[in-house]
Amino acid sequence: MGLLEQCEAAFGSPDLYRVLGVRREASPEEIRRGYHRASLRVHPDRAEPDAKEEATRRFQILGKAYAVLSDAEQRAVYDEQGTVDEEGAALRGERDWQEYWRLLFKKISVKDIEDFEKSYKDSEEELADIKAAYMDFEGDMDRIMESVLCVDYTDEPRIRKIIEKAIDSGEVPSYKGFVKESKQKMIARKRRAEKEAREAEKTKDELGLGGEDDLKALIQSRNKDRKKEMDDFLAQLEAKYGNNAKKGGKKTAAKKGKK
Repeated sequence: MGLLEQCEAAFGSPDLYRVLGVRREASPEEIRRGYHRASLRVHPDRAEPDAKEEATRRFQILGKAYAVLSDAEQRAVYDEQGTVDEEGAALRGERDWQEYWRLLFKKISVKDIEDFEKSYKDSEEELADIKAAYMDFEGDMDRIMESVLCVDYTDEPRIRKIIEKAIDSGEVPSYKGFVKESKQKMIARKRRAEKEAREAEKTKDELGLGGEDDLKALIQSRNKDRKKEMDDFLAQLEAKYGNNAKKGGKKTAAKKGKK
């Protein structure tokens, strides 16, 4: 299977630019940043044991996509012909993609995460990423929440408001998977996220983050207020749709969108 087919299978698109989350006219530095951001989502060090093999495969594919687009000649061929040279220097041989990544990017620290979150949250870049994820996954909040950087389940009310505003303004279509999502699905997503949070200590060791107190402080400061907001949000849904739930009817997670 060639690189483009691998991208299609792993990321739902054979477009190398889309896989890295950058525009076709992106500068080399923008491509590098796009690779960094995309690879953080699937870095094997962040995956749970049973998901590490798949994360490694996707991580390797991202490395190959970046290797093509960061090579001027390879990128020119891809832009002109829509193909990649599987035997070219960028893809030939068995490269250690994790070592390659470490050579490109410095070790992640708690401060790096905090600084990036501060600059990314509520930025134009985040808004664009949320809308793009909504379109790519046709309103599937499970996949949207997995795709957008620096979010956890406590961010969901904020993310939903952004999407609802975009639907109301006509920027994005109204997908049934979003406007008709059940409360059960939301709760299942919340439980999965809480389970992942309980493994934060393990993730800290794998990533080589700062001390235990630093990590706990980061998690607490990020979740304290937003956890209450998410709990209130679910409580409102319970109050609004509780009777329907007892009858087995479907519950709406957001106001009905435009048809």
